[in-house]
Amino acid sequence: MPKKKTGARKKAENRREREKQIRASRANIDLAKHPCNASMECDKCQRRQKNRAFCYFCNSVQKLPICAQCGKTKCMMKSSDCVIKHAGVYSTGLAMVGAICDFCEAWVCHGRKCLSTHACICPLADAECIECERSVWDHGGRIFACSFCHNFLCEDDQFEHQASCQVLEAETFKCVSCNRLGQHSCLRCKACFCDDHVRSKVFKQEKGKEPPCPKCGHETQQTKDLSMSTRSLKFGRQTGGEDADGASGYDAYWKNLSSSKAGDAGDRDDEYDEYEAEDDDEDENDEGGKDSDTETTDVFSNLNLGRTYASGYAHYEEPED
Repeated sequence: MPKKKTGARKKAENRREREKQIRASRANIDLAKHPCNASMECDKCQRRQKNRAFCYFCNSVQKLPICAQCGKTKCMMKSSDCVIKHAGVYSTGLAMVGAICDFCEAWVCHGRKCLSTHACICPLADAECIECERSVWDHGGRIFACSFCHNFLCEDDQFEHQASCQVLEAETFKCVSCNRLGQHSCLRCKACFCDDHVRSKVFKQEKGKEPPCPKCGHETQQTKDLSMSTRSLKFGRQTGGEDADGASGYDAYWKNLSSSKAGDAGDRDDEYDEYEAEDDDEDENDEGGKDSDTETTDVFSNLNLGRTYASGYAHYEEPED
């Protein structure tokens, strides 16, 4: 019979388990919460941007640089890890920094651990937006990761990409290799696989995880757990409806096209009739105006006003007595 665990032994085992989880969580920091990807506001131009050694817009140096690895702004010399010794003095500003990372373009403090490990484990080493193909040096915003395909995204394209990420590159949910329903979906290849064709000889499946994609090796997910949608077309046979007849549904497409043309022709005929009616009304109005002018001239034709300037009479043409 094994010995019964005491209370102190249970507490010690629980403490070791918690410490193990804390160490594992430190290694897997979310990309948006990493110090090298933190939000920073420039001291000079007041523009918000990613944590950088120099401002992306005005190239000014910040007063309080942030370490890209540990995230501190002041070195308090609590350990002997500092490369530059400053016994009894707290170092801030440029006295705290030791290098600039070539990948994330941020300061690294003069701690030996940060200087020796950050360049190897920098999360932005190969960060390039999957949409616009811009790296950290090409824009001033932060870098994010897609929640579905886990590709890098810039601050401008993150919402637009994630809204359209769960769309398959096919019109059905069938497996790409057979005609069966795909139960596993790869959000990088935008394809579905059945239980047989998701197995790969190149990429091995880890215990307790979903099988990897046989094309790219990315971890697949259950299709039923996602809000996957298929590709839809707004032209051709897709506009004919589900109960379309003929060759692949094109019969309904041509019927819709012919009906739309007939409707346009009917609209043109109605407009032409309206224009003709308006022209007839204008002609009648013109004829009525001419008749009224002739009547007016007939009334004043017998009126005699004597000799006037309008009749060609002038005072110097009067006969002398």
